[in-house]
Amino acid sequence: MVSAIHTFLLDLDWKLINTLSSIDRFDASWASIEKKEGSSLYQLKHIETVRSVAASTRIEGSLMSDDEVRIFLEKETDITKLDDRDAQEVLGYFETLDIICDAYDDINVTESAIKNLHNILCKYSEKDQWHRGDYKKQNNAVEATLPDGSKKVLFQTTEAGIPTESAMRDLVEWYAKDRETHPLVKCAIFVYDFVSIHPFQDGNGRMSRLLTTLLLLKSGYRWIQYVSFEHEIESRKSEYYRVLRTCQADRPNENVTPWIGFFFSALSNIQTQLMKKLQHEGSESELSIREKSIVSYIAGHPGCKSGSISEKLDIPLPSVKRLLAELYKKNMIERHGTGPGTHYTAN
Repeated sequence: MVSAIHTFLLDLDWKLINTLSSIDRFDASWASIEKKEGSSLYQLKHIETVRSVAASTRIEGSLMSDDEVRIFLEKETDITKLDDRDAQEVLGYFETLDIICDAYDDINVTESAIKNLHNILCKYSEKDQWHRGDYKKQNNAVEATLPDGSKKVLFQTTEAGIPTESAMRDLVEWYAKDRETHPLVKCAIFVYDFVSIHPFQDGNGRMSRLLTTLLLLKSGYRWIQYVSFEHEIESRKSEYYRVLRTCQADRPNENVTPWIGFFFSALSNIQTQLMKKLQHEGSESELSIREKSIVSYIAGHPGCKSGSISEKLDIPLPSVKRLLAELYKKNMIERHGTGPGTHYTAN
């Protein structure tokens, strides 16, 4: 049955309803999981924050790896000397995400709050100083960054000026007044419309993912802090753009069922990943000190070989090879290749 929500049509069929119910069943059990896992979640949040920052900025063209982002964020940074664009965007995204996770209860879903978050997101970026925190003054488009660094226009967005101001006002007012639509559907629709409006001159993609986290947290889905929605989008980047383009082609009053399906699928996937990671943490607590150090090193250096592990951790090579075999049997690590080319990644 097709329903009208905000300015869109949605066919909430049984497949979507089942996925929605599954997500909510997980959420219902989260409070007890959170209490039980305790300290392990603190470290997991740090790891996933790095992954989120790295993935979201890479979607927009950054070249920094997860490891490079982690090292950059952990070192003392003189922000007056931040002249690298990727680093500027990484630091801005990190600070905005950190504020959202710490203060989401105090952040209202208003135009002024959204503008303020955009201001923080762009505050280190020299190229964004002229427009940060304000709606766009020039028309823009949703673009995909191709492997060679060039841009491809995926679809046009709401015109700058009064059309954008009106569209954002309507979106925020609808979100505040709608008390009937399920929170996950509201979140998905808000993010879709935000991306379609593209209200800022730049940073809209990053803002849409930050707003996803904010809206989920405000709706009570606290587990979103311990996974990377951004990494899921990055891994499905082609599908993400294809679904957006398919729905947007019929704008206005389009049917957004494909987007809702993609959004629910992404949440379901990261819930599954979160449970696997928590089970992994439980298994890791039973490891020896040497085994833990090896797993930790591999997690931070994916693709490493036994020789580098032995050298960096100062563990004899025969012992490293024996421990790697045991960790592989315990499903703690993945082994790739054979012979001298064998390398490892963490599960």
